[in-house]
Amino acid sequence: MAIPDGKGAWTATVGTKGQIVIPKEARDMFGIRPGDTLVILGDAERGLAIPPKEQFNAWISAAFDGGPR
Repeated sequence: MAIPDGKGAWTATVGTKGQIVIPKEARDMFGIRPGDTLVILGDAERGLAIPPKEQFNAWISAAFDGGPR
């Protein structure tokens, strides 16, 4: 199965300090650079999400208010 452009799936291992390494392909796709601050959203039923910087306001609204504004 071919992965469409702009999509991806990766794995990451959690280290002993709770840290993960974001795979290079994912960092490149989303423009994540050393020193960037990432927001990690969590929902006990739906899991974790790391929204793209450009979409943060819509994601945070959807996560906590039930939909974009």
